[in-house]
This record gives sequence, structure tokens and C-alpha cells, in this order.
Amino acid sequence: MNQLCKKRILQSKVSFSSLGEITTRSQFGGYSIAANKTIFGLISNGELYLRANKRCEPHLLSLNMPHLVYTKRGMPVPLSYYLVGEVLWEEPTQLLQLAKMSLEGAEQDKSEREHCTRLKDLPNLNHDLERMLWKAGIRNADELQQYGAKESYLKLKAVSKHASVNILLALAGAICRTHQAALPKGVRNELIEWYKHHSAPLPKT
Repeated sequence: MNQLCKKRILQSKVSFSSLGEITTRSQFGGYSIAANKTIFGLISNGELYLRANKRCEPHLLSLNMPHLVYTKRGMPVPLSYYLVGEVLWEEPTQLLQLAKMSLEGAEQDKSEREHCTRLKDLPNLNHDLERMLWKAGIRNADELQQYGAKESYLKLKAVSKHASVNILLALAGAICRTHQAALPKGVRNELIEWYKHHSAPLPKT
């Protein structure tokens, strides 16, 4: 973890402590920010981005908060995360209100997913992979997101020795709600390198 990301994580834990238990975990080349296990923010390259659903997105746009953007096939693709600039960090009351709004939106989306989304209905996943995930102890989309692609893959590998890099990429895409081919190039390459490291044969003794 670089110092800029570490600084933002510490700031977030202090600034948002009234929202619940603030936790972070490595995710998609950055770090997710969650309150009571519900992700409402993302730290990327040392900057905090607040998550927006359809209900609160217009308000964040009205504040001219820039999108988090990744490049897909040479084209910039904005994500539903919005940059918290230095001015907002200096307005802790307003920042907390925005974070609370983002959290409430994430909780609403989470509730809707739990009622209507099975693992097999996520991008890249099918009945067979859903059964494998159940066997590994991951039974719904929320649990998949909480564990993240890497930990979910390791759980799958424990029950199936044939878990491939394509499954790792499929899990990452499912968490992002996108086809695995549309994963950002940097995220895709980082996952492939991680897979190679964890699939390397043990040295002979």
C-alpha cells in the first residue's frame, strides 16, 4: 500500500466513523471503503471516490465531482464513482453527508440485489460456476463482492483444482457487473500476474 492510499484510508476511517464500522480491502487495483460491510467508496491512486446509484448520482454531478474513468479499447468509460477533491476534505460536515448518501444508495442497491439477483444471473457466471461457488461457501452476489475476486478464486481452487485464470477474470467481471473482456487493462493484467504467482509450482526440496 502506497503512502497516498494509506493517508486516504486513515482519513476515511476518521471522517466516516459515525456511519458504522469502516473497513477497507484490496479491490480492482485500489481499496474499497465499506461501512458495516457495505461498500460506498473506492480509493484509487491515492484519491477517494464515492459510489453513486441512480438516485444520488444527479446530486454528485451537480457538485461537478469528476467520474472515476477507465479506458476500454482505447475509449474512456466513466464509472459510478465520483472524486472527493481537496475542497470537500476541508468541509467535513458536507463530506459526511455525501458519504451517508452514498452509503444509503449502496444499501438500497444491496437490498435489491439480494431479492432479485442470483449468482448465475451475474455476468460471466452460469449454473455450473454458481454450484462451485456454493460449494466454496459463497452463496450470493453480496458475499462474492465482500470476498473479492482473488479470495473467491482461492476458495474455488480449494474445491476444484482445475480453476483457471478465466474463472478468476470471470469473477472480477461479475463483481463489476461487466463482461470479463471489458475489465480495465490494468486490472486484467494485475489479476493475470497474481494468478501466475499463486499457480506457480512449489520448489522441489
